Amino acid sequence: MFRINAHAHLLPEPTEIPKFMKKNKIFWISKDRKFMKQKGWERPVDHESFFLEPRLEWMHKHYINHEVIITLSQLYCNGLSRKLAYDVIRFQNDFNASIQERYPDKFTAGFTVNPVHIESALKEIERCVRKLGLQVLCLPTHWQDKKSNWLSIGHEKADPIFQLADAFGLAVEIHPYDAPKMISLENRFWRFHLVWMCAQTADAHHMMTTRGLTNEFSNARYCFAHGSQFTQASYGRRLQGFKGRPDLFKDAYAPDSNLFANNVFFDTLVHDVLTMRLLVDRCGSGQIIAGLDNPYPLGEMNSVKNSYPGKVIYEAQMNGIISDTEKKEIWKDNVERWLGFKIRE
Repeated sequence: MFRINAHAHLLPEPTEIPKFMKKNKIFWISKDRKFMKQKGWERPVDHESFFLEPRLEWMHKHYINHEVIITLSQLYCNGLSRKLAYDVIRFQNDFNASIQERYPDKFTAGFTVNPVHIESALKEIERCVRKLGLQVLCLPTHWQDKKSNWLSIGHEKADPIFQLADAFGLAVEIHPYDAPKMISLENRFWRFHLVWMCAQTADAHHMMTTRGLTNEFSNARYCFAHGSQFTQASYGRRLQGFKGRPDLFKDAYAPDSNLFANNVFFDTLVHDVLTMRLLVDRCGSGQIIAGLDNPYPLGEMNSVKNSYPGKVIYEAQMNGIISDTEKKEIWKDNVERWLGFKIRE
């Protein structure tokens, strides 16, 4: 069975990261490759497959034939000046493109922009698509405007990005980050990754679909990270609110109008089979794509006890939630529908 992982991350080597990024304390990796760092933040590089050569070995060992490399969340550039943000984003996009160019049979690369500098963002989309041959646009669920206000990616100010993505027929990945900067809570028990990131993704889905962006810009195809599992759980509440307070939803789309949309996808990184059942029931198996979020420990990693790549997909089949045919589609056909092209076997 050909298996495509539609949600993976890859680090540059420490020597590949430009000096200006460490000088400005934006992002760097320790020389011993044991930590990734930003100003006031660091986390361990806790698996060797964060880097390219070990990744290829890891993919071979776990029967992963191809991966979509998603932009590092740490490089969404919220709060940076126009020039600094452009330089960081250009580095990230060029690095990802180099991986795709070197190993086109193994990797499809994503690229990113930040809506705060909209003209630069549109030019970068043009460059990445026309010059670098990239087809997967990675967007943050939320971004900071020039007044340091946090806005959803579904805000009107970001619409030109979706318009251009639609014109190019891009696959769009919606991914959360920066919750600690948005929410004034103590960073304890990994709450921002375990709870608030899920809420961020659900909020982005709520804003985008209620405004009808996925309908208006329907030539693009959208995937919400981590199954957007709070989206699935909050459906009834959102529908009740839509019906109960119509005064708050002028010219808006109802939640039930977005069910089973053929250009809206969710990855499988939901961690438990009951949530996977809800995802299948709510969205249909045809809108679900395999996503491992490797090599982070919140991904399906063999380095975590009782975890392994593809665990929830396997368990869903074993519990009769999906058929063998649907399993194969989740691993390949559905991913290709989201991407908009076939992956050569």
